Amino acid sequence: MDGSTLEAMRTALRGPVIAPEDPEYAEARKVYNAMVDKRPAAIVRCSDTADVMAAVDFVREQGLELAVRGGGHSGAGLCLVDDGVTVDLSPMRWVRVDPAAKTARVGGGSQLGDLDHATHAFELAVPAGIMSTTGVGGLTLGGGHGHLTRKYGLTMDSLVAADVVLADGSFVTASESENPDLFWALRGGGGNFGIVTSFRFRLHPVHTVGLAISLWPVDHIHEVLRWYRDFLPQAPEDLNGFFAVLAVPPGPPFPEEIHGRKMCGVVWCWTGDPDGIEQALAPVNDAGTPAFHFSTPMPYPMLQTMFDELIPKGLQWYWRGDFFDRITDDAIDVHAKYAENLPTDLSTMHLYPVDGAAHRVAPGDTAWAYRDAMWSGVIGGIDPDPANAGLVKDWCVNYWEDLHPHSMGGGYVNFIGAGESQDRVRATYGDHYDRLAAIKRTYDPNNLFHANQNIEPAP
Repeated sequence: MDGSTLEAMRTALRGPVIAPEDPEYAEARKVYNAMVDKRPAAIVRCSDTADVMAAVDFVREQGLELAVRGGGHSGAGLCLVDDGVTVDLSPMRWVRVDPAAKTARVGGGSQLGDLDHATHAFELAVPAGIMSTTGVGGLTLGGGHGHLTRKYGLTMDSLVAADVVLADGSFVTASESENPDLFWALRGGGGNFGIVTSFRFRLHPVHTVGLAISLWPVDHIHEVLRWYRDFLPQAPEDLNGFFAVLAVPPGPPFPEEIHGRKMCGVVWCWTGDPDGIEQALAPVNDAGTPAFHFSTPMPYPMLQTMFDELIPKGLQWYWRGDFFDRITDDAIDVHAKYAENLPTDLSTMHLYPVDGAAHRVAPGDTAWAYRDAMWSGVIGGIDPDPANAGLVKDWCVNYWEDLHPHSMGGGYVNFIGAGESQDRVRATYGDHYDRLAAIKRTYDPNNLFHANQNIEPAP
């Protein structure tokens, strides 16, 4: 980018345009995953929709590369682009709740913590993620699953409308009644179709939930996973629980004698009467008496912040994922092999349930192509030390390659790792890919929005 273009952008936009020579540049280009080290020619911090429209026009007219940053949580680093322009929505963090209509409008740069804080005051929530620092935009456009999925569905299932800046710089609203083809594609199609400057969500009754954590020694993983795969799908939808392998972190609620031990277990969320969680979890002992079991009622936003300090911004990350319609005995053998050989204390594997309410949306109603999946799995190699980046990546890739034959073939688009092939994107969208490519041709025929898990425009 030449100096005159940079100055023209600064003149036209209300928000700051940050270039490599600016003192705030080093901090501005940092994202959640420290393994990502990209150097944009400019980072445009948009203050409003008009800024986004102007930035898109500049990028298109100058033939520059473009990336979009919402919360900055992209594991693959797709919110930055070398030598191009990152349209940074982080100043657009706002939430407006309509308690009578039970809806919320949410700015494109908002994080889950912003959304949870605003809606909790009205004893309402959107089913979304497990960390308060996750961006609402990327999570929603990819689908979005978390503690409330079995009860209220995927995040995108609560999306009512979206305001979008298109590749030609124009502004449209997408909903069931306005630009319905675009609305269909936004629900699961990622950032391929435009920049969403605000979302409108349907809200659901949530206030105090029950948290429980059940842990067993990792060498019990065969018994525990067999029990979990049979128990949870039959459990009430008020009960959500994601399975994990982990090294127990130091600090509460874990007693000192298990700190650092490799374990497997389930993080439970109960949305029924908080006093009923232990009754709902009585069958836990059928997997063998847990080495640790803890439960407590807590406000839902507190549950959403529980992992924030454990895995903060600035760690080395590499992840990959797949969908599963069953957990086979052979798959459990793979999990056991890699769980016993966690490369670092923060490395982990999670299986998130995506059944219940998520299954009551018809397969063709959204771009999400795996409505028959029971679990969305992710393998995360994580460590603070850059010297261990290769170690955690190799462990993750090897684990995924051994487990993938036992999957449904595609995975959650937000869990596709850096450097994976275009075949993985096609597998993720399955039979929906051709329809998405046709919609892409309508709204972004020149593929301006390609710094993502890209859907190429149909010819």
